Amino acid sequence: MARQKIHAWLLRRWYGQRPIWFFIPLAGVFAALTALRRWCYRHGILPVVELPVPVIVVGNITIGGTGKTPLVIWLTQTLQKQGYRPGIITRGYGGQSKHWPLAVTPQTDPMLAGDEAVLLAIRTQVPVMAGPNRVQAAQNLLKENPVNVIISDDGLQHYRLACTLSVILLDGRRYLGNGWRLPAGPLRESTARLKEADFVICKMDSTMNAALPAGALALRLSLEHAVNMSDGSSRPLAEFAGRQVHAVAGIGHPQQFFEALGKYGLRVDGRALPDHAELSEADLTFGDDTPVLMTEKDAVKCRSLHLPRHWYVPANVEFAEEDAARILNSVRQQLMSQGVTPVNQH
Repeated sequence: MARQKIHAWLLRRWYGQRPIWFFIPLAGVFAALTALRRWCYRHGILPVVELPVPVIVVGNITIGGTGKTPLVIWLTQTLQKQGYRPGIITRGYGGQSKHWPLAVTPQTDPMLAGDEAVLLAIRTQVPVMAGPNRVQAAQNLLKENPVNVIISDDGLQHYRLACTLSVILLDGRRYLGNGWRLPAGPLRESTARLKEADFVICKMDSTMNAALPAGALALRLSLEHAVNMSDGSSRPLAEFAGRQVHAVAGIGHPQQFFEALGKYGLRVDGRALPDHAELSEADLTFGDDTPVLMTEKDAVKCRSLHLPRHWYVPANVEFAEEDAARILNSVRQQLMSQGVTPVNQH
């Protein structure tokens, strides 16, 4: 409970108007060290590893949920439909495996690989390799699988792995927060990195009409149906309209999940947990017969439990048609420039 309160307090301060003043000296040190590290990679002092296949990096420059995982799923599935053979590398955050890199399948225990890695394997059905060393993970992925393009989930700050195309995501509501570096604010690195990205994408919701940063694209997450944790049956969210429901979310910004459910007319009693939180039975129990809805990322950690009143809600990416075409055309051009062509057309 104390950890949850500290996490919530930090997010409120980071995404407020002012920095956490007693962390400002540390923020200066952090900024200097990250700038020095990147400078060393850019000038060859630290080696950058080039892979024989293109690498698409999806990441962010802020702490907190920006929609990286749904976008990686969308991009992977889109490339599959175009006839490419994508594979995914990811950190395996929260995973407790003693051996990395770890090949992840839909059957892998999330306690070993982390919730996001297993979710990516389930949703995409492509080879997924998890591990803190992105270069080693990518090399193992290529050694074990005939992939011709790699997508690096949350890999923006892993400068050692050469990048073909980079995508930076921002939360359209919280944007850059107070604008300060960690730990005084939510920034992992300088906002100048936005100018270097091939695409800057803002996660928006239906209530937001704010202007996008110049050149940025809008991404929206669609929550359309709920899947029962016990029998796998599916039900449109509209069928829960007007009903009281409990909701559990251990993601970067739980309130957005609760608000999204509310837009379907659900009366939501939300229980916010830290991102990647380990779920206990107490986290999922409310002492009544009211339905409990959770995110798909949280659900992968509860697959062994018999939960007939519990449902998970998949999040799917939506782009304007012209924006989706723009992303796909740019990716295809980058792949063609490195000699990668579709293997089979679906």
